[in-house]
Amino acid sequence: MNHPGFFDVAGPFSVAEVAAATQSEIAGDAALHGRMLEGVQPLGEAQVRHVTFLDNKKYLPQLGSTAAGACLVNPKFADRVPAGTVALVNKNPYRAFAQSLALFYPGAMHSRTATAGSEHRIDPSAMIEEGALIEPGAIIGAEARIGRGTRIAAGAVIGYRVAIGRDSYVGPNASVMHALIGDRVIIHAGARIGQDGFGFAMSAAGHLKVPQVGRVILQDDVDIGANTAIDRGALKDTIIGEGSKIDNLVQIGHNVVMGRHCVIVGQVGIAGSAELGDFVVMGGQSGLIGHIKIGAGAQIAGGAHPKDDVPAGAIMAGTPARPFKQWAREVAAISRLTKRGSGGNDTGTDQG
Repeated sequence: MNHPGFFDVAGPFSVAEVAAATQSEIAGDAALHGRMLEGVQPLGEAQVRHVTFLDNKKYLPQLGSTAAGACLVNPKFADRVPAGTVALVNKNPYRAFAQSLALFYPGAMHSRTATAGSEHRIDPSAMIEEGALIEPGAIIGAEARIGRGTRIAAGAVIGYRVAIGRDSYVGPNASVMHALIGDRVIIHAGARIGQDGFGFAMSAAGHLKVPQVGRVILQDDVDIGANTAIDRGALKDTIIGEGSKIDNLVQIGHNVVMGRHCVIVGQVGIAGSAELGDFVVMGGQSGLIGHIKIGAGAQIAGGAHPKDDVPAGAIMAGTPARPFKQWAREVAAISRLTKRGSGGNDTGTDQG
């Protein structure tokens, strides 16, 4: 889909202006200080017109090959910034990243839903195909698109420029913001799609909010349970793959990429930038830390919490999660030890 985006971009700004806004020191060729930058992108996607950043050492391999025009980086990694990319040296590059986002996307702190002051529940600029059903009390924002056969229930809110395909359903009091929704998608009552990801640059001086300028993409035949929340991406998109089924009260953080036909049971939490392959199953109250990868077909038992990547097809249990058979042997061994330790030693009488 050719989509115009959800946020207006300010600028362009020179390298020197970005350095001033982020309190960074410019290293390298002085002739590049006037280079113009048009936005912020991740290391692997940035081009010469973009500023990027490195905060997590896990992404150091991408630093050497980035094509970014400038990179916000800690002093200890400044010498690893490639030639042609201006190093913007900062002791807290994540905080500087937040400041650069605020510079380029000044409207990103507040989601745009309906047109302020309008008396219309359905904005006149919304494009609603014949055969779509909008129940009383639903709000359809400016430039939203609703496909044929889709039903928007009473009290639902469809935000600015949200696009929803055909034969989908958005339940009562659900909200859909900054999202592109496919065909035959079901979003149950009270679900929250596309709100801010939980991003703060934390320091002793306080916690600076990081603007979230990505989107949520729900592919065809996805089912989202009641009161589930799916955060939009920080820079990249949060993506839920075709045919995936997500239960009630699930939290999915920003930049999560979920494959096709996954099954996520109630009260699961998936932290930002985790990646799930196709046909992954997660049991109730299990969870993933951020930036790990779960291989295709893996199963995470209820209450389990992996802290590292999980290979394809693995079955994991426990906290921290380990292969199911290993976990089962450990539980059995502990059970035997506790029985042995209590056998016949307690007379049950008070000798005092």
